[in-house]
Amino acid sequence: MKAKQKKMLVRIILAAAVLIALIFVPVTGWQRLVLYLVPYLIVGYDILLKAAKGIKNGRIFDENFLMTVATLGAIAIALYDDTGDYTEAVAVMLFYQIGEWFQGYAVGKSRRNIGELMDIRPDYANIEKDGVLERVDPDDVAVGTVIVVQPGEKVPIDGVVVEGNSSLNTSALTGESVPRGISQGMEVASGCINLTGLIKVRTTKLFGDSTVSQILELVENASSRKSRSEAFITRFARVYTPIVFFSALALALLPPMVRMLGMGLEPQWDDWIYRALVFLVISCPCALVISIPLSFFAGIGGASKEGILVKGSNYLEALSETSTLVMDKTGTLTQGVFEVSAVHHNTIDENRLIELTALAESASSHPISKSLQKAYGKSIDRSRVSEVREVAGQGVTAVVDGHLVAAGNEKLMKSIEVSPISCRSAGTIVHVAVDGLYCGHIVIADRLKPHAVRAIVEVKRAGIKKTVMLTGDNRKTAEIVAEELGVDEVKSELMPGDKVAAVEELLAHQRSGKLAFVGDGINDAPVLSRADIGIAMGAMGSDAAIEAADVVLMDDDPLKIAKGIKISRKCLRIVKQNIWFAIGIKVLCLLLGAVGLANMWMAIFADVGVMILAILNAIRALFVKNL
Repeated sequence: MKAKQKKMLVRIILAAAVLIALIFVPVTGWQRLVLYLVPYLIVGYDILLKAAKGIKNGRIFDENFLMTVATLGAIAIALYDDTGDYTEAVAVMLFYQIGEWFQGYAVGKSRRNIGELMDIRPDYANIEKDGVLERVDPDDVAVGTVIVVQPGEKVPIDGVVVEGNSSLNTSALTGESVPRGISQGMEVASGCINLTGLIKVRTTKLFGDSTVSQILELVENASSRKSRSEAFITRFARVYTPIVFFSALALALLPPMVRMLGMGLEPQWDDWIYRALVFLVISCPCALVISIPLSFFAGIGGASKEGILVKGSNYLEALSETSTLVMDKTGTLTQGVFEVSAVHHNTIDENRLIELTALAESASSHPISKSLQKAYGKSIDRSRVSEVREVAGQGVTAVVDGHLVAAGNEKLMKSIEVSPISCRSAGTIVHVAVDGLYCGHIVIADRLKPHAVRAIVEVKRAGIKKTVMLTGDNRKTAEIVAEELGVDEVKSELMPGDKVAAVEELLAHQRSGKLAFVGDGINDAPVLSRADIGIAMGAMGSDAAIEAADVVLMDDDPLKIAKGIKISRKCLRIVKQNIWFAIGIKVLCLLLGAVGLANMWMAIFADVGVMILAILNAIRALFVKNL
């Protein structure tokens, strides 16, 4: 792309230099025509070839055909009038190519933004054989293979660290520049760069199924999904171009014939043909055809640099129309990690209460049991525990150090005739009784993400009218969390399948705008597909989410939701500005050209000038850092 741009720029500069030099060359007649054809062909030979190919292939009415007819017509008029003024014809072609160069520059800049993301593609994977590292194609690495990632290398395939400590640069995936520390047992995503220590990773996926491959496929396919605005402009150009061509033809033929046959006056062929050529140059739909797709392309490029991957410009346009934002709670607004948040005790001390409860729950793999063991902080001595009995939907009883311990909900306490003390804290309440005496309760809660509260504020500032939180938590806990977050509505006690029904209900009552759903995992895939816009958070860990979503946020920061909405709305503002600006200027200049008040220089501005201004405006969609 760069080589092509440089070649075009050289042609433009050379043609402009020759054109300026010819102003000072006192040559007339056919020699003058030959000299002016030199800069004309230098800068415009490819346009002439494209026009000829278009005619040959039956695709006549495009901007190349209009430029060819207009410039060759201007040369013909100069020959007919014997003025020798070929400057306008060369200038039209020159300025048109300047506009094309600006377009190429803008597309190149957008591609470089996406290209930075595409640099995450790993070229090789290291496998250790007999103490020697061997580079192999990532496609040839089987699941379960241990690969070695040295400092400075990209992680080629998703996996789990089995040896070593290091820090990873995840900026290509997440848009965040802060390195992330990793150690044994932690998951790593392909595409990250290993910064410090050597690590060994056991692969958990094939290369084709890994994060990096799915992201690259997503980005590469984004340009194939056109927005309504782009589709409209494409249809508009197909109809508009032949209409203006035949209108120009009518302008060149009908008035002279009416003057000559109906009024007995001089037909003034050259004047009306000149007007028709001016009309053609003005009417070229380049500004619309080029700037609208470019605006979306720039928007997608700018978003990708921020770690927000949009699967197509149709989704970017739909995101800009979002009025209702529905969010899953666990993993989206909360960290998805249950921790002991409070201990309320009465007859025994806090540490002893946690110790007895952790030991009683030690046989369970439930997240609540794990959070209790984590709070205990010591290794579990199973020899201290006996007679473990799990009561479905209520909790467990067990003999610990010779004492009967019951840990669970209020139903369990009542079943053993113990009166629990109610708790107003948000979270799961584990009541504990020892030898039939109530000893207190432990609150286990899923902590909010650091930016969760601010994220809700920001999405409302971005124009979201209604925020809804969906959760499987009980009503009381859900309402406390919703109040802390500041969401407008909460739907609680939902099973995974109930979320689809909840979104269906919201869609049924949606009066205007689009509904976006934000989720983070496999269970959210059906809802992501059903919503108008599906947004997957932290999709490095969820294949189903990245497949089902329309927009993928490459980290777990809920602030990126507002960022994505702001980017989409900025992009659509630019698209609308370009549409109204281009159509408005063209209609005005077409009217002036038809009545003979616009010359070829005004036509150049109406075509190339408007196109360059629209392209420069479209480039603004790339700059999204401070939104």
